[in-house]
Amino acid sequence: MTTRRAQTALTFTDDAFAEAMQASLDLVEERLLKAVDTEQPLLRQSGSHLIRAGGKRFRPMLTLTCAHLGDPDRPNILEAAVALELTHLATLYHDDVMDEAPVRRGAPSANARWDNSVAILTGDWVFSQAAQIMADLGTEAVRLQAATFARLVRGQINETMPRPEGIDAVEWHLGILSEKTGSLIATCAKFGAWFSGADESVTAIAEEYGEVIGVAFQIADDIIDITSDASGKTPGTDLLEGVPTLPVLYALADDDPAGARLRALVSGPVAEEDLEETLTLLRASKALEQAKDTLHQYQARARALAGALPEGPARDALVDICDYMIERDA
Repeated sequence: MTTRRAQTALTFTDDAFAEAMQASLDLVEERLLKAVDTEQPLLRQSGSHLIRAGGKRFRPMLTLTCAHLGDPDRPNILEAAVALELTHLATLYHDDVMDEAPVRRGAPSANARWDNSVAILTGDWVFSQAAQIMADLGTEAVRLQAATFARLVRGQINETMPRPEGIDAVEWHLGILSEKTGSLIATCAKFGAWFSGADESVTAIAEEYGEVIGVAFQIADDIIDITSDASGKTPGTDLLEGVPTLPVLYALADDDPAGARLRALVSGPVAEEDLEETLTLLRASKALEQAKDTLHQYQARARALAGALPEGPARDALVDICDYMIERDA
């Protein structure tokens, strides 16, 4: 597989900052491949599989961006970005096994190319490589990574279990997104600011920004899964798996008789033969508009947090990321 250069669709308003970010992301790409290089031939191939498939590298980009809240040339920033991206990649191997996903980032998933056992063990191994890098960053960095991973797993577990009685479905779902997606992105932002020597108050704002934008990132992904087929994943994957994404939850909560057919279709896993009809109904539904409104609310919260940071290219870039959440289509 030919390696795809990490290149986000995000456009920064500051051209010099954009060039510096791309140069740093190119270094991240090199370090990622180096981290999974091994003499074991299968692990070398499977461990680099998702890296070579490319990706937006949103998490390392956020770490590197928040490093500009302090001194971006301080040591360990690049290593932190690599370790956290490896942590994310490790979870993708496991996610694809759980979802039985055939495609990831436009390429066959590891479980489809090899099998579930290879995918699970590769995910474990990639995580071990992340942990080794993290160990060199100090005990506090290791503790924070472990706490983040615990939140991530808890969110994933909560997604698989029935919602407790008395808790609103949307509130429960947004809490899951905070844990399974927002937690790692929050840590990415925190590590960038922390390792750059930014003030403690600035680091705290960056961390909160990361969690909020992380939830927005996942909501946008779930909307894109319905509205676009350019995301590198099979359109409607979550619908086929019966995963209750935000648009689906809003559709289920709508008691308008006109939405009865849609509610029936999304009340469980959507049958393959009903997928096109379900996507058509969702794309025209009030539920999708409600999900977009919620995305805008999270974007506004993230924008307000970015606005509370010191003036400079990092703050401007974080605002650009907020706008990107609304405009992205893949």
